[in-house]
Amino acid sequence: MQQREEKQLEASVESLISRVAHVKNALHSFIYKLENEYERLTWPSVLDNFALLSGQLNTINKLLKNEKTPSFRNQVIIPLLLSQDRDEDLAKLTEQRVPVFSHEIVPDYLRTKPDPEVEEQEKQLSAEATRIGPEVAQKQIQTLNKLCSNLLEKLNNPRDDRDAESTAIRQNKPSFNPADTNALVGAVAFGKGLSKCRPPGPVSSGHPGQGSIMSGGPTLQQVTIGGGSAQQTGLGGPVAPQQQGQPGKIPSSIKTNIKSASSSMHPYTR
Repeated sequence: MQQREEKQLEASVESLISRVAHVKNALHSFIYKLENEYERLTWPSVLDNFALLSGQLNTINKLLKNEKTPSFRNQVIIPLLLSQDRDEDLAKLTEQRVPVFSHEIVPDYLRTKPDPEVEEQEKQLSAEATRIGPEVAQKQIQTLNKLCSNLLEKLNNPRDDRDAESTAIRQNKPSFNPADTNALVGAVAFGKGLSKCRPPGPVSSGHPGQGSIMSGGPTLQQVTIGGGSAQQTGLGGPVAPQQQGQPGKIPSSIKTNIKSASSSMHPYTR
């Protein structure tokens, strides 16, 4: 009877180790894709990997809940030998994760309860839960259920509905200030709100109908060329004033210079 139980236990452990190895390989493959093929990875592929892992974990749970599987909780593991030296067989068996089976490692790997810090946090949460009254707890539960229901409704709504809602919100939201627009139109059309100040400096008054020209700016002056000697026609020289009632005349020296310049030009540039 005892030998039969031992064989059944060994078979269950081997089957469990095989299932866990499948989960480990699937995790390695998924992590490799996330780290090296993230640019080509699509969301359906990610969902397929999650589905594969979920199916493998469900298979392990079914295996543990099977009637033929012995209860592993009744099995006790006792470390018979602890050493600070490296154990090659242990390192090979654990894929180099546990090279030494020492006093520092044993409490972590053979622990059957949570860490003391985690256990203390669980006690604090349990104490806070007992201090909350039934009415307050019921209100919190209702609020949480309401939030979850609203979130599920938003997630279940079609994408077109969400796009339509966002478009309507953008259309209804004004993108300008009417007061600023009216002030700008009034300033441009009627000069409303503009300061009535003149630039500094004297303003010269012109003839009626010609407007006025501010001093300091560029001005246009009418220059007439009157008859006179050739000495007055040089660059920067004075120009003889035009007599009233007579049209301006071009001096003979300027006419000679124009003729000589035109005769010396290239035939293609004339």
